[in-house]
Amino acid sequence: MASTVITDKRPGYGQLLRTPGALSFLLPGFAARQPFAMLTIGIVLLVQHTTGSFGSAGAVAAVTGVSMALFAPQSGKLADRFGQRAVLVPGVLVHAAAVSLLVVLALAGAPLWALFLASVPAGASVPQVGPMVRARWAAKLDGTPLMPTAAAFESVTDEFTFVVGPVLATALCTGVHPAAGLIAEAALTLVGGLFFAAQRATQPAHGLSAAAGHLGDEPRRSALSVPGVRVLVVAFLGIGSVFGGMQVSLTAFTEEIGNPGANGLLYGVFAAGNMLAGIAMGAVAWKTGPRRRLILGYAGLTVAASLLWTAHSVLLLGALGLVVGLCIAPALITGYTIVETLIPASARTEAFTWLTGAVALGQAAAVTVAGRLADAHGASTGFLVPMAGTALALATLLALRSRLRPREASRVAARGIGHRVPVTVD
Repeated sequence: MASTVITDKRPGYGQLLRTPGALSFLLPGFAARQPFAMLTIGIVLLVQHTTGSFGSAGAVAAVTGVSMALFAPQSGKLADRFGQRAVLVPGVLVHAAAVSLLVVLALAGAPLWALFLASVPAGASVPQVGPMVRARWAAKLDGTPLMPTAAAFESVTDEFTFVVGPVLATALCTGVHPAAGLIAEAALTLVGGLFFAAQRATQPAHGLSAAAGHLGDEPRRSALSVPGVRVLVVAFLGIGSVFGGMQVSLTAFTEEIGNPGANGLLYGVFAAGNMLAGIAMGAVAWKTGPRRRLILGYAGLTVAASLLWTAHSVLLLGALGLVVGLCIAPALITGYTIVETLIPASARTEAFTWLTGAVALGQAAAVTVAGRLADAHGASTGFLVPMAGTALALATLLALRSRLRPREASRVAARGIGHRVPVTVD
């Protein structure tokens, strides 16, 4: 799709938001993705309340995350083929029903296996609004210098949800009712998702609207068939281990010190650091190539995550959480920027959902392991999970960084959009 955006000396957020039609999908998209950050913490708080075990709560949340990670790419593939609305409308209806069932079973004291069964459709039906918004940006801004700005803006938006979502869910669960967080999550998903689906004008072209299964004259193929996408999936698994490890370990830590209300505050500080770094990333005209930025940013994240387990006070943990948050945004934003150069237009939504699903899968694994460690050895041991997850992902990035070179078509497109767009790959 040809872009209507006219760029000036330095693309910024103001210019991005003036993109024709942008606000029509951004506002409902923000409401629809807000519940994503509430689901895991809502499950952890409700199930821990009804069972008394962080391990059980983490396991139920992990099943939800694994289910989402497995089904999210399929949802993205279907959206690329049939259109976003066709996938989103039934998805939000199923999700609201599945979460409601999970709440009822938990409050009724159902056995753990029943909670596991209910958590599968709850996770599988999580609407992939973030990747869908990114696909809309890509369709509008393809081949312009605003794409990195859009990636940064989306990361800021995601992280703002991780500021508001966990704090809101925690406040509802601790101040209103243990199930209130999940009930609000289901309601917001339903209302926001339906409003977003109604924005048909900005929906990207889909496979059935292109002749002979082609989109943009490129043959259809799975995004995961691209080696660089698989490398980024591993990197995003490590990022997910930070989110999951932080959620459970912060909850366990604040319970351990007898101040559970500090949980939302600590997680909010962590997410706020992420959001602030995302804002800065979008405002800087980078001269360093994205591959190098990703590796340097990930190295910083690994070092910061490795220090979390040493914190034994709210103040120190808050400070370290802020630093970890500051290090996550560069890795996330650069990863989304790189994946856009690796895949054909016909696989955009699927590629974005693979990365989002990888975060969810890493989060699910981290929630499970950190929950069991916290139950058995104390809250501080749960923070070892982000350290291990980021270290393994960094090793993979270093070993396979050559696979992150952009497609030749992307480099040619970049050369054709003006002298201000660097084609540096390192």
